[in-house]
Amino acid sequence: MPRPVTLFTGQWADLPFEEVCRLASGWGYDGLEIACSGDHFEVDRAVSEDDYVRRKLDLLDSYGLKVWTISHHLVGQAVCDHPIDERHRGILPRRIWGDGEPEGVRQRAAEELKNTARAAAKLGVSTVVGFTGSSIWHTVAMFPPVPPAMIERGYADFAERWNPILDVFDEVGVRFAHEVHPSEIAYDYWTTQRALEAIGHREAFGLNFDPSHFIWQDLDPLTFLWDFRDRIYHVDCKETVTRFNGRNGRLGSHLPWADPRRGWDFVSTGHGEVPWESIFRGLNSIGYDGPISVEWEDAGMDRLMGAPDALAFVRALVAIEPPEASFDAAFAVDD
Repeated sequence: MPRPVTLFTGQWADLPFEEVCRLASGWGYDGLEIACSGDHFEVDRAVSEDDYVRRKLDLLDSYGLKVWTISHHLVGQAVCDHPIDERHRGILPRRIWGDGEPEGVRQRAAEELKNTARAAAKLGVSTVVGFTGSSIWHTVAMFPPVPPAMIERGYADFAERWNPILDVFDEVGVRFAHEVHPSEIAYDYWTTQRALEAIGHREAFGLNFDPSHFIWQDLDPLTFLWDFRDRIYHVDCKETVTRFNGRNGRLGSHLPWADPRRGWDFVSTGHGEVPWESIFRGLNSIGYDGPISVEWEDAGMDRLMGAPDALAFVRALVAIEPPEASFDAAFAVDD
């Protein structure tokens, strides 16, 4: 059976959940990757109200949609972040922000992630996608000089905060898929390796594969896919284009999305630089059979036009069947 194609609702949280269901169903999506934002999925209600989850499932069913994954990026970000500041106040629910005292915010965010695992189990899904935050991302420029011990403390902090969360994930039979992304504890190849080492490679912690963030970092998404093939728990489709012309910087220059002075941007699926055909052949080769989620994020295109266009593009990719062992032969190397 072809892998289902879902729509990530994070970029649609300004709309009521039923309206997103109506739109996605009308376009032909198989289901939703439901964000814990707006009224789309409220973790506190899911764990405290007996009929909350059933009403969500009934609503999805009425539109012919299914759910395989929920996502809690925004609260996950606050678990490890340093500093905690006005940026977090802008993305967190009031009950998580509280009085804004940083350690209190982190602790409440951690408890929310534990409840997210419990809510996911009630919903009948086995994967939660999200961010981890990072206490050392602010050192990425490496100046003032960063002592190695400071970096080690960052990974130790990540393990200390996330292992108790992952214990709950194990208890309820749900996995966490971390999105490798700038500002997280794992944002590229080597930081992903170090993050996995920090938590002892426990199976509760895997990866959400979103190749868009590799392109502007000059990383090869195919090598990443092969080397971390046993940790690919979920896949998001989002496209990136680069504009490095001598003036536009790789780091974005604090400019807003779609500003032509940026060195890179998200664009509509299929119109950028991600090698999608090779990636889908690779997904087939490693045996990934989970959902493919369209994460629509293009500041220069109307999302009501872009989301159905992206669905058609991904449907064609899902149908690809690779030549026997082509991916294995290209990337298998002796350790």
